[in-house]
Amino acid sequence: MSRPVRFVALLFPNVTQLDLTGPVQLFSRLPGATIDLAWHDREPVGTDAGFAIMPTVTFDEAPQADVLMVPGGQGAFDLLDDERAIDFVKRQAEHARYVTSVCTGAFVLGAAGLLIGRRATTHWASHSLLETIGAVPEQARVVRDGRIITGGGVTSGVDFALTVAAEVYDDAAARAVQLAVEYDPHPPFDAGSPTRPEADAEQVRRAVADARRSRGPVVSRAASRLGLASC
Repeated sequence: MSRPVRFVALLFPNVTQLDLTGPVQLFSRLPGATIDLAWHDREPVGTDAGFAIMPTVTFDEAPQADVLMVPGGQGAFDLLDDERAIDFVKRQAEHARYVTSVCTGAFVLGAAGLLIGRRATTHWASHSLLETIGAVPEQARVVRDGRIITGGGVTSGVDFALTVAAEVYDDAAARAVQLAVEYDPHPPFDAGSPTRPEADAEQVRRAVADARRSRGPVVSRAASRLGLASC
């Protein structure tokens, strides 16, 4: 890239920290990258891992992003009723080169009306809810539809970040970051997605049912505000 690239990530209470910190760690290795974490204020924000992360800017202070990223976690569903946060995403998305999410951050993009008719992915437990907000669900680690790039659940954020790096910079830059962080996964178990042979089918069933019960209503409310029929 001939100029610095601005990454702006949404930070919010009860974020799944790896959704945020995994991609941000990789983005920070890219030449000329600047990264900001935006929230309502600059007070420490608690994550779902029990520790806090400091925002670097407020919504009003945030620079215009080249790449806007929304991480996920249970806190993402609380944002669906946060008009100011959703408005921030809409405003940033209007001029961002790329609008992206990791895990259930996709539902924040959806609540902002950015996924209507777009192919997208999210964590497998909430995947079936994507249709509610007008998205076209696709089962994949990373999905790109035009300038919208969405990643699957949690650790998918690393694959997502490398995909974004290759798109914004080039393949060589992405490969250099992959090598620098020694991203060469060899998990000890073959249970990393519902389709893998060691995945617990009952755990999958419970998680999907829990997501529809606990998250379905707030997603339906967001869909209604967009004028979409809920399911």
